[in-house]
Amino acid sequence: MSKEKTKKLHKDVAPFAKSDARKSVIQLMNTIPPLLILWYVSYEALKISVWLMIPFAVVAAGFVVRTFIIFHDCTHGSFFKKKKANDIVGTITGVLTLFAYEKWKREHAIHHASSSNLDKRGVGDIWVMTVDEYVEASKSQRLAYRLYRNPLVMFVLGPLYLVLISSRFNRKDARRKEKNNTYLTNLILVLLYTGMILLVGWQAFLIVQGTIMFVAGALGIWLFYIQHTFEDSYFEEESEWDYVKAAVEGSSYYKLPRVLQWATGNIGFHHVHHLSPRVPNYHLEEAHNSTPPLHMATTITLKTSLASLKYKLYAPEKKNFVTFAEVKHLLANPRPNLDLKPKKTSFESK
Repeated sequence: MSKEKTKKLHKDVAPFAKSDARKSVIQLMNTIPPLLILWYVSYEALKISVWLMIPFAVVAAGFVVRTFIIFHDCTHGSFFKKKKANDIVGTITGVLTLFAYEKWKREHAIHHASSSNLDKRGVGDIWVMTVDEYVEASKSQRLAYRLYRNPLVMFVLGPLYLVLISSRFNRKDARRKEKNNTYLTNLILVLLYTGMILLVGWQAFLIVQGTIMFVAGALGIWLFYIQHTFEDSYFEEESEWDYVKAAVEGSSYYKLPRVLQWATGNIGFHHVHHLSPRVPNYHLEEAHNSTPPLHMATTITLKTSLASLKYKLYAPEKKNFVTFAEVKHLLANPRPNLDLKPKKTSFESK
């Protein structure tokens, strides 16, 4: 894509990269209070039956996901105009969703700056190996990768690891501000959860809170996974990497039913978000509809998204994801001739 077209695309999206205090407050009001009410109703339903509790907990999990989108916008400084307002709301919604605001803010910024860059993988990303890396890896490394990419591990154990371990500790290179925010978040959670346990009992707390946060975590991981893992997703080495291509071709448009689109805060328009992170979630759909070049992003539906579970490795020569079965025969030949012809990207074909 030429520099002129890139500048025009950014210019076309720029009007939507502005927060609206009224819309932000309305979104807070139609998200946080219902979440708290559903939490309460879930505990009341548990007194009657665990089966009666589950539907309320699942709906509550949807509101946790929506709360996370608000948190996510705050980390980008897009939910409110003032930094202090974003920091306060971000920290509060971080407590509700079990994420430390400053920690996630930094790691997610790295993700945006390096998404789809094969030479800068590792922070804020889902682990992706190329075909060559997998073939040349040791048996233990291949086993670890296969376990990581197994749906049971990613979507069952993944949420537990994410909220109980990964989000509770800082990276070694974290600055003091980030560390203090993580300590504050953890302290608030300990006090809040201790109070809840004393109020409702540890069994009820584990059942209700565990169900809500587990379902929300699994949904969150799925959304992140599907938005970057589809057959013709864009990945490139640093020398050839392009930010706009990474946004429009390396992020999907997850077309969801209206109720799910609402619950997920329009994050299905992920290509728009990666192109311009300062666009608040309530402007993403309008930005997409008003900008024809963004319609080239790969569109995925609930039905077609399930196919992405089979994509495990990235083939740079072919510029798409492949399955483990497709490379099984290569393991007997460490230096295979892949004979994969590069394809044209949607930008290059225009």
